Amino acid sequence: MKVSDLGEFGLIERLEELLAAQGSAAFSEHLVVGIGDDAAVWRVDDRAVVATTDTLVAGVHFLLERTAWRDIGWKALAVNVSDVAAMGATPEFALVTLGLSPDTETSAVEDIYRGLADAGEAYGVVIAGGDIVRSPGLFVTVALCGRADLDASGEPIVLRRNAAVAGDLIAVTGSLGGAAAGLRLLRDGDTGSKATQALLARQCRPVARLAAGTAALDAGIRCAIDISDGLLQDLQHICKASRVGAVAWRDKLPIDPALAELFDANEALAMAATGGEDYELLVTGTREQIDTLAEQIDVAVTIIGEVVIDAGCEAKLLDEKGKEIRLKAKGWDHLKGHG
Repeated sequence: MKVSDLGEFGLIERLEELLAAQGSAAFSEHLVVGIGDDAAVWRVDDRAVVATTDTLVAGVHFLLERTAWRDIGWKALAVNVSDVAAMGATPEFALVTLGLSPDTETSAVEDIYRGLADAGEAYGVVIAGGDIVRSPGLFVTVALCGRADLDASGEPIVLRRNAAVAGDLIAVTGSLGGAAAGLRLLRDGDTGSKATQALLARQCRPVARLAAGTAALDAGIRCAIDISDGLLQDLQHICKASRVGAVAWRDKLPIDPALAELFDANEALAMAATGGEDYELLVTGTREQIDTLAEQIDVAVTIIGEVVIDAGCEAKLLDEKGKEIRLKAKGWDHLKGHG
């Protein structure tokens, strides 16, 4: 069997089972959240450590010939901060590994680090070290550590994928589909209009919703994920982890205005529902909790659906008549591709 047969998420499940069968230290008593969430969480004395890692690979996560080196650095750190935001935690220190070909210009590497520093300043992260290795293609790996508080019983206060309950409403921050549209425009070499520039920014300089994560915790919300693989795909992750189903309503999706301006309605819907790398925060909770969240942050929060009882643990997109809309794929899978 090839990994493409399993897909990214099937392979992750397979590896989790292997580690559990071997009694891996990853399943020690100090670990609170392990494989299968946006970040790992473990207890250290009177606090919790929150840790995540992500890799950007040339040709997969960015188009090297059409992306500024400084933007690569920004994105490499911002996507990791987004994982910490999805836990409601605070990022602190990052380690960076660069894979470079020997003929890479020194000025390009310096620009990557300028972008990392830009994001570090924006999100309060210190670049504490890392590694440089020879590689046939450029990649940037960031390992990010943060912190979370403990409650009176010693449990970390974090957002989880497994905390959705039937009857919860589903909400997202910001707008959807902009990053996928930006990638399409980059590939086409279109850099013209104001709307185009807005979409390119969504792809090249994503914004991590750090304030929204902590505000969600303050509002009493306990379930969240960041939208990196596509709305329906990431909603599916919540469904699987929480053993519930979910429905999203087509007419409620906050489609990026620039996306709606430049693409037809069907393309815009597909990118909003399945396009990856928006890095908006998706949460579930009561209406009161979601309203409280919306009042506390300076970005729009839109209710797009509800959590339902479903033995199949499926995330579905419904039209105005309640009929399921079947798209080509629910989102991005690194080993299978789109779907």
